[in-house]
Amino acid sequence: MRLLLKNIGRLATPLSDEEPYRVKVIENAAVLIEDGNFTYVGAEKSLPSAQFDQTHDCQGCLATPGLIDPHTHPVFAATREKEFHLRNTGVSYSEIAASGGGIRSSVRTLRQTPKEILVQLLIKRFDGFLRLGTTTIEAKSGYGLSLEDEIKSLEALQELRNYPLEVVPTFLGAHEIPDEYRNKREAYIELVIDKMIPTVAERNLAEFCDIFVEKNVYNIEEARRILTAAKNAGLKLRLHIDQLTAGRGAELAAELGAVSAEHLDFISDKGIDRMIEAEVVFTLLPGAVFFLGHDKYPPARKIIDRGGVIALATDFNPGSSMTRSLPLMMTLACVFMGMNADEVLAAVTINAAKSLNRDDKLGSIEPGKQADLVLWDAPSHHYIPYHYGENMALKVFKKGKLIDEM
Repeated sequence: MRLLLKNIGRLATPLSDEEPYRVKVIENAAVLIEDGNFTYVGAEKSLPSAQFDQTHDCQGCLATPGLIDPHTHPVFAATREKEFHLRNTGVSYSEIAASGGGIRSSVRTLRQTPKEILVQLLIKRFDGFLRLGTTTIEAKSGYGLSLEDEIKSLEALQELRNYPLEVVPTFLGAHEIPDEYRNKREAYIELVIDKMIPTVAERNLAEFCDIFVEKNVYNIEEARRILTAAKNAGLKLRLHIDQLTAGRGAELAAELGAVSAEHLDFISDKGIDRMIEAEVVFTLLPGAVFFLGHDKYPPARKIIDRGGVIALATDFNPGSSMTRSLPLMMTLACVFMGMNADEVLAAVTINAAKSLNRDDKLGSIEPGKQADLVLWDAPSHHYIPYHYGENMALKVFKKGKLIDEM
């Protein structure tokens, strides 16, 4: 099927073979899509003569690539607004977690929830991503923390593999130490290594393995053991590191050849340099810093100036970042992290695709790439982070198909 998108007022896209933050802008553009891929991207006046099965008038809208969210936790059973209220009365996130809230609270509710209910909750959440212009997400397990419930979480994601929102699954069995293993953490680590990782890999339930490396959660040596086992099982690696305290997680990510390291609020200069040398993507999560009321954002300007590749993500989860809005992340990155509009657009498209090993087919509007595209009620891509707090996504195309009833 050949689809023509005409009358695009302005098309803004990064390019696969350019500098990681350069955006190409085409005025009065047209896009031709054939069998789910872009085949022509350029000025409408230069469009080759051809027959089209369908034509869509974009009415002068802005077009960008479909947005990509490379760090989300969408598989949860219950929201945690009561914890948000407690934090606003002076109770810290760490105190809430120590009293049985936080991740452990989400573990308890997920374990009680059938997979069928999780699937229905995911459909609702996935629709929310699409409405905001996101066409691909990375999605983590991590609220099961048992073999049965981690598998249940990943199976719920797998059941929606044909949903319009494209999902890249990540196994996060090492998100916390579950309550029943508080006094025998080594036994839980062995369960992750000996049972969970082999089962996930054999059943092809996840592409990545992640771990939360932080004080009072998992230390560097534990992370090295778990991630090495995952790598040996054929899973690619990502890490939560340096979110609340400084550590050596960035060096570990570089050592093990991780695709992405995430959060990085307290990353060291040495860690930045090691990750750049190893070509690890810096996936930054300003929404978590903002929502937790913290004041230390990741050093994005320093990372960019040294040559690092930054992706932005929502960290969508019920405790520390209850949002699916990548445009809001773009605004936060501009205001609090010193990034500009070109840089944040690249960070939620081509660089986010690199964070997922998908930049060969996603993240830019170019011939040969998968036809994921968003039409915006905006005059330019600079307007998206500028006009914050409103949804300006008008139409979303996934693999060349218009997603109806947005």
